[in-house]
Amino acid sequence: MSETTTHAARGAAAPGAVAPRAAAPRTRTPTRRSHPAVTLVAVLLTLLILPTSVTGAGVALPHIGRDTHAPLAALQWVVHGYNLTFASFMLACGSLADLVGRRRVFLAGAALFTAASVVSASAHGIYLLDASRAVAGVGAAALLTSGSAILAATFEGAARTRVFAAVGIMTGAGLALGAMAAGTLADAWGWRSFFGAHALLMALVMLATLGMRESRDASASGVDWPGTATFVSGLFLLMLGVVEGPQRGWASAGVLSLLAGSVVLMALFVLVERRQRHPMLDLALLRNARFMALCLIPVVVTFAFVILLPLLPNYLLVANRTSSQAAGTTMLLMTLPILPTPLLAGKLIKWGLSLRTVLTASLGLLTLGIAWLALVLHPGVGAAELAGPLMTLGVGLGLNFGLVDGAVLTVVAPEATGTAAGFLNTLRLGSEAIAIAAAGSALVNLLQGRLSDGSGRVPGYDGTPEALANSVNSGDLTGPSSTVPAALRPQFLDAVAQGFTESWHLVLWGSAAICALLSAGIWLMLAEPRRSPA
Repeated sequence: MSETTTHAARGAAAPGAVAPRAAAPRTRTPTRRSHPAVTLVAVLLTLLILPTSVTGAGVALPHIGRDTHAPLAALQWVVHGYNLTFASFMLACGSLADLVGRRRVFLAGAALFTAASVVSASAHGIYLLDASRAVAGVGAAALLTSGSAILAATFEGAARTRVFAAVGIMTGAGLALGAMAAGTLADAWGWRSFFGAHALLMALVMLATLGMRESRDASASGVDWPGTATFVSGLFLLMLGVVEGPQRGWASAGVLSLLAGSVVLMALFVLVERRQRHPMLDLALLRNARFMALCLIPVVVTFAFVILLPLLPNYLLVANRTSSQAAGTTMLLMTLPILPTPLLAGKLIKWGLSLRTVLTASLGLLTLGIAWLALVLHPGVGAAELAGPLMTLGVGLGLNFGLVDGAVLTVVAPEATGTAAGFLNTLRLGSEAIAIAAAGSALVNLLQGRLSDGSGRVPGYDGTPEALANSVNSGDLTGPSSTVPAALRPQFLDAVAQGFTESWHLVLWGSAAICALLSAGIWLMLAEPRRSPA
């Protein structure tokens, strides 16, 4: 969530975006009386809940680890499992909603998310928690795809424009408040209260579906199950390989097999899509340079902004030895600017700046922000020092918050808008899932090398560098430090904080380099096509 929920919710609409919203989905005769106000409240409440599930889970990880005594590799899948299924099932859930009914899929998604949250709140084993989080991701995908379609079918004209502006504000609010809310709940009542609150709020959403009307797409052709199966499997093997690389070794047979299996399945996915009459992804869109440029903008957002949402609070917990609530509150410096900045982007366009100029400014601020963060990050860093880079990142994201979703639909043929929006969200969510896993693995890998004394041990610590690095990256230094002799503990804590900081510097500079290269390519690809004199 991050960007994940924020933009996925707006695959159909976003503040400042243009038209696909102008044409309501073709629907069959409604099967029940519609209550637009109830429908709006239910969808907006959903879009407030789901971003917190992304950003909050990362903040709650140290509490979960201490309570469940979970293997650290398994602990990561509390976040990764949700991101994986959320990204993988968006298109399938969208097709299913068009086919069997959007209200029905919305209700099923709410029920699935509620049940998974109840299991998460009561789980005593990490593997059950991981599984329930993955199920919650499927429910979230169903909720987001059907929810935006329900709003598009319920409201028209100026009312629809106002409704989707509210969608952007609400998802931005969920993103802005998620980390702080999770930290407050976890510190005060334990991590289970975080998932319990989700279950309670989503139960209210389920009740509100009684006021929704049913709608379907009369031309829906069904779900591309072969494409869904190969895509989900390929993405899962890739994520598993990235996460397991630091644990088993990148050259180990198991990790290489996972990565090779991912390549094979993704190649099979391409072959399946080429043979499908109604493919999940229209691969012909890859030849449209401006479309691909717009689709790459969320990838820049992922490397500059999204990877920080679950990982930076853990750095603050370890290097600053702060509380979860304080770490979550610090993240507001990055997320709150998202709320007003889209209005500025709309005004800049209205005042005559080109879309290319505004988007380039957004990419420049994101790249500047992540590089600036690398310069100021150090143990004990305060909010005043973090304010500059974090607010720059928030403004950078806010400038393209909605513009990309609308612009994508203006550079493809009208009959391809649905597929284009699906491709955009799949690339967006898939890149987020992979980048978060890759950044976490890189931090663990780098930190292991810095903690070891050359003999494969950490001075004063009984465990392995691998175990310590995993624990530190999940935000838990309390458990490991308790095993260190009191006389060596201050030196141990300082060494860990310094090693973690150096690892973060390398990851941040690497992300800045990726953002700069992608931004330059996007700027070139966004150029208007030259017209012949004829």
